[in-house]
Amino acid sequence: MVAIVTAVVVGGLALTMERTTSQPGGAQAPQVLRRTDGKPDLSGIWQANNGAYWYLVTHTARPMVAQPGVYKDVPVLAAPVVALGAVGWVPPDFGVVDGDEIPYQPWAAKRKQENVDHWLDRDPEIRCYLPGVPRAMYMPYKFQIIQGTNKILMVFEFAGAQRTLHLDEVDPYPADAYMGHSVAKWEGDTLVVDVSRFTAQTWFDRAGNFHSDALHVVERYTPIGRDAFRYEATIEDPKVFTRPWKISMPIYRRLEANAQLMEFRCQEMAEETALGHLRKQQLVRRWEGNTMRIDVTRKVPRGDAVYERHVDGNPP
Repeated sequence: MVAIVTAVVVGGLALTMERTTSQPGGAQAPQVLRRTDGKPDLSGIWQANNGAYWYLVTHTARPMVAQPGVYKDVPVLAAPVVALGAVGWVPPDFGVVDGDEIPYQPWAAKRKQENVDHWLDRDPEIRCYLPGVPRAMYMPYKFQIIQGTNKILMVFEFAGAQRTLHLDEVDPYPADAYMGHSVAKWEGDTLVVDVSRFTAQTWFDRAGNFHSDALHVVERYTPIGRDAFRYEATIEDPKVFTRPWKISMPIYRRLEANAQLMEFRCQEMAEETALGHLRKQQLVRRWEGNTMRIDVTRKVPRGDAVYERHVDGNPP
């Protein structure tokens, strides 16, 4: 499917794939791949290499899903994932947020903590919903940039997500969308993308950081060599945050000769997780190994909650 989409877009956008190498500013300037029109050529397979997908700010190791341990303030893996052992822990890493703090309003800080406490029930990624922006850019999956003259297509391995960056004038987007609506322009060698019209049902990471439908993101893509670019995103949401804040990170080109996107058909992977409680005879009941047995009892939400798929990020 990805191959077909790529072929159609390549034909429709009339891509100019010729590249030249230049070093503007003298011999000390980094090499940048360029198109025949002189603009940086961002086409290729890319992937972030950091822990931002777990938590945007600096974090120590912690359980993916926790419960109180023997000692106060020392959590352990919760029963549903205790068999994972060391694999069930989030690796530590430095943050990508300027100032290492996300400026939540008081009500939103409380909601963020609730999201962490109920991560298995709330994270949209677990149920394979489109990841949104900027989250799609630093998930642990590859993505492809296909650059044309007036449009730039981005195709993501996770859930087959896609977004189009419009370099030409387009009509305002008529509805809200998981991946937003992206309008782009060049400022020198930096691609600047204004993204708006978001839903309130996507997160920024696996630590419960969220936004409302008032989210506005301004991205900046700046080449820092042939095989890397600096990604920056300024995030504004007056319903959730007290001020705008920014993330930044390098994103790297995949250099394998056979680098390409592969299918990650997560809709079917998440079906039992999201809808298994609706089965008359439940499939997931027990896991048993040599050292432990874990019993699973599903609960069926009451009323309309049985059909709910999201936790809305708008204020209560």
